[in-house]
Formats: sequence, C-alpha cells, structure tokens
Amino acid sequence: MFAIQVTQHGGPEVLEYVETHAPTPTPDQVLVDVEVAGVNYIDTYYREGAYPAATPFILGQEGTGRVAHDPQGKIAPGTKVAWDSAMGSYAQQVCVARDRLVAVPDEIDSDVAASMLLQGITAHYLTHGVYQLGEGASCLITAGAGGVGLVATQMAKNLGATVYTVVSSEEKEALSYEAGADHVFRYGDDLAQRVRSHNQGRGVDVVYDGVGKDTFTQSLQVVRSRGTVCLFGAASGPVAPVDPQLLNQHGSLFLTRPSIGAWTSQEGEFEMRAQAVVQAVAEGKLRLRIGKHYQLADAAQAHRDLQARATTGSIVLRVQ
Repeated sequence: MFAIQVTQHGGPEVLEYVETHAPTPTPDQVLVDVEVAGVNYIDTYYREGAYPAATPFILGQEGTGRVAHDPQGKIAPGTKVAWDSAMGSYAQQVCVARDRLVAVPDEIDSDVAASMLLQGITAHYLTHGVYQLGEGASCLITAGAGGVGLVATQMAKNLGATVYTVVSSEEKEALSYEAGADHVFRYGDDLAQRVRSHNQGRGVDVVYDGVGKDTFTQSLQVVRSRGTVCLFGAASGPVAPVDPQLLNQHGSLFLTRPSIGAWTSQEGEFEMRAQAVVQAVAEGKLRLRIGKHYQLADAAQAHRDLQARATTGSIVLRVQ
C-alpha cells in the first residue's frame, strides 16, 4: 500500500510518499480501507517531534473508509466507518481500535466524515465539558474560521451562548459570521479591550484559545473574574511557562490545557461524543466546511498551507 511516512522529525518536507507493507490488525482492531484522511494541527506536532513518536511512523489520526477485515467478525466488510486516534491514517489501509470507530450513514459526504470526529469531539468537550455553555454564557474563540473554530461556534450557539471570535481576514470573518458568531474581531494588542466594549466591560466566561503564544496574554485579559482560559492548541507556538500568580492578578482565573485523550477516557465517553457529532451532522444541525482537499501524495503541501494559516475550515487527503 501507499502511505505518508516520517523517518525524521522536521518540516513538511519530511513527509514521504512511500510504498510499504499493509498493517495487520490485532483482535482489538479493525482493518479499514481508507477513502479520505483528515488533516489536523495535531499532525504537525507529531511531524515536528513536539509530541513523541518513534520514527519511522505513518502520520495521521482520523479518516473515513470501509471495513476490510474485522478479526472478531462483528463488523461486516464494506461497512462505512469514521475514526479518530488511529495513528497511521495517511495511508491506503489503517488498523483502528474498535472502540474508536463509529458507523457513518452513507448520506454523509466522505470528506465531511473524514474530518468530523477530531474537530467535532474537540468542540464538543470544549463547549459541553471544559466549560459547559448555556443560555446567557459568553465565550471567545480564537482562530474562529478554522476547523474547530467553526464547529465550536455552531455548538456554542446551539447551546444559547453569545459567541465572539477572532480571525485574520475578511474572508474568514464572513465564514465565522456564517457559522453563527455574534461578533467577529481581528487580532491585535487591544483585542481584550475591544471584546469587553461589547459586553459592558464584563469580559467573557471562557476563552477557547487554539492559537497559543500570540493570543495567550489577550486571553488572560478578556476573561471575567473567576472565568476560564482554555488553551487547547498552539498554532502560533507554545506558551511560555506561566507564573500562577498571573491567574490571581487577572481575577482568580482557571487555566486548563485539555486533550481529546483525557476527555474521551471514561467508559463510553468517546462513543457519546462521537455519536453526538455524527447525529448533529446527519440532522443538519452541524455543518462542516471543507476548505480544500489534496491527494495523499500532496500531504506536505497540505501541511504547509495549514501552518501558513492559508486554509479555512477542514482540509483532507483523498486516498481512494
């Protein structure tokens, strides 16, 4: 089979399109023929070595395709599935833990199915877990036109929250408003002041910050007293070590750095969140925007575009 392999950590240029042996599933796994693989920022962390992964390895975490073989015989060959947390998804075949699979209705487009779980589950635990939004709550979402940003905006609005977002261009501003944002801002040192001017200076209940280094200071300043700063990504680079006294100075804030692993670790939690995402997509309550698709061999260019913030919504690799 063909796959995208990393033999040394580094920039997008280390992504190699190679022919390699197909994987063999264990009894707790299912072998899947990959149709479309999702591309996510976490993939760049593994590629660069920020997250540990012994080389050589095949990159990728999620996708959609058809079951090729279930060693337990419980899932019929040809069943359409989507998955998350299966390293090796940038490939024609991948072995997926059976507790990280979810059945996908045929009416859901494959590009959408390939990219809905990691971003959808992330948005779900942010808005339904890290800080439970509801009527009267308010949040600020950085990278508002990114994959997670657009999904989280829709989920937050469905819960009745006031949603502020931050974007970098007119095109992204339009997309954020289309997703339901109440007000869209541009990045800048006075971001917190501008956001506070829209809610009588109170500040927001929670910031969902996926940008990191470039926005963290503003995130601390824009949250109300005893509010929550949720740092769930680092698109601009990692945040420097934080003196806990800063949280006191800004009003006894709560700071968290969540992960999808921790927020799907309890029994039945992955299934609950995944099913919620699939159902919302199938019912039209959640719309995923596929900003661009690439062929599997062009994975390096997909990573370049992603890290240059030249994409909106989700991006995918078409394998079949």
